[in-house]
Amino acid sequence: MDTAANEPVLLETRDAGVLRLTLNRPAARNALSVALMAALKDALDCAAADKDCRVVVIAGAGPAFCAGHDLRELRSDNRREAYERIFAQCSALMLQIVRLPKPVIAEVHGIATAAGCQLVATCDLAVAAADARFATPGVNIGLFCSTPMVALSRNVPRKQAMEMLLTGDMISAEDAYRIGLVNRVVKAGRAREEALELARKIGAKSAAVVKLGKEAFYQQLGMNIADAYAYASEIMVKNMMARDAGEGISAFVEKRQPRWEDR
Repeated sequence: MDTAANEPVLLETRDAGVLRLTLNRPAARNALSVALMAALKDALDCAAADKDCRVVVIAGAGPAFCAGHDLRELRSDNRREAYERIFAQCSALMLQIVRLPKPVIAEVHGIATAAGCQLVATCDLAVAAADARFATPGVNIGLFCSTPMVALSRNVPRKQAMEMLLTGDMISAEDAYRIGLVNRVVKAGRAREEALELARKIGAKSAAVVKLGKEAFYQQLGMNIADAYAYASEIMVKNMMARDAGEGISAFVEKRQPRWEDR
């Protein structure tokens, strides 16, 4: 619970296989407190085990998506071990999103800064409202965005990432789209509908195939090209042996909609 507002720090709604997780600390611009990160972890753990959940959408309540770490909380305990615990918790959360067997979509409006920008970059896909803005502004307050840098530098070209990290400047939704930080930019007020539509489209695919493909995508990124092709070939064979591959190919040949068994 958020002790200030006595409300849950994370809201959950479900719609036809889509789990929507809403960061619910609007007065703090949905800053990632220890409690909020813990709530996200628990919700994602449940999503991983829930066969009815096919796609996860992460959104923010109020005027912002996420303003990064809770700086007041960070300064409330200046012991080294406290900092180590918080940054390890955040890094574990980001890895959990990458390793989740379901696709995760960021639904962004307002600002997404520092660890909030990291969250957007970490999600598999991102839909941004036209009024959204993004930054890694830690350098402006003497705290370089080193952990956000990990996700950012794996999603946008090197020089654009360095410019964001070294200047701390805000970039627009259109610029975020241009450099590949988000997948699409939609009219202000339309991000929820567009993210849900994208989630439903993905959710209509075979969950087993999506799980296999997401895992393979991230695994091959760190390999050299020869190892990546060898690994991907093994994945293709594994995929061909799956029941849904047989059904999908038959449905294509027979010009009908596939009936997925998710295996």
